[in-house]
Amino acid sequence: MHISSRFAGRRSLAAATAATALALTLTACGSSNDSSSMPGMDHGSKASASPSPSASHAMTDMPGMDHMATGNGLSDTSDGYRLTSENASLPSGKQAAYRFAVTGPDSKPVTAFALDQTKRMHFYAIRSDLTGFQHIHPTMATDGTWNADLAALAPGSWRVFASFAPDAGPGQGKDFVLSRRVTVPGDAAKSPLPAPATAARVDGYTVTVKGEPMAGMAHPLTVSIAKDGKPVKDLQPYLDTYAHLTAFHEGDAAFAHLHPTTKVTGDHGGPDLAFHAELPTSGNWRLFLQFKTGGTLHTAALTLHVG
Repeated sequence: MHISSRFAGRRSLAAATAATALALTLTACGSSNDSSSMPGMDHGSKASASPSPSASHAMTDMPGMDHMATGNGLSDTSDGYRLTSENASLPSGKQAAYRFAVTGPDSKPVTAFALDQTKRMHFYAIRSDLTGFQHIHPTMATDGTWNADLAALAPGSWRVFASFAPDAGPGQGKDFVLSRRVTVPGDAAKSPLPAPATAARVDGYTVTVKGEPMAGMAHPLTVSIAKDGKPVKDLQPYLDTYAHLTAFHEGDAAFAHLHPTTKVTGDHGGPDLAFHAELPTSGNWRLFLQFKTGGTLHTAALTLHVG
């Protein structure tokens, strides 16, 4: 089968078993081929103790675990790095380009970025009611200006996130998640957050999630995928993993990234995928799971309650 943060500092997985099914709801957000036709689908604080040296070393062998960022992504500034943009608003109902730059402690645009899960920049958009999720990979001009081509946005208050790691300067080797608010004019009809459940279907697939995450603690999370009652074993790599899992907290849209721990071994991933879950705040989180089969990217939305 893809919350915020690619949180700095490697942490060990909790040793506790996670056999209890989570209460979470999975509602289909459509595949990548048709998400732009759906309304709104166009297209926490640092926690846990520092890991032991041996545990930290082990974590580097897990896909997505060598880049982990601190913070909850709700600020446009961190350690002298700033997310800048002149786009305070974007039009509704049509594709729009969001242009931005990342400036360093010297106030100059950053142009050197490290690869993280095959990309130098991960860009996310989410509405305040946690609908309309978009995860795209913008392009950068030589002057450090990035261009993110967003699918049509529904009216309302949005937050856009930039996840990156400088490849030079004082921030080299550290991951950042910065964000800004964006207004889309028009009558905004908010959608209530779906209630938690244990499993649901998306594009004909049944996705089941098991685990026992607690706020501020690292826990393993297992996602299983089936189709027509049979385990799926043909997941294709997506961003150097079999699934990308992103989460946003209800109320403030704090960002978190759940890191995959299942290694890629070709076009035959599944049915079970393991994740390192570290959600800093209790309450409801909206998870967006992305996985690829037959060249099609599927996106499912999950409501997860964290105690």
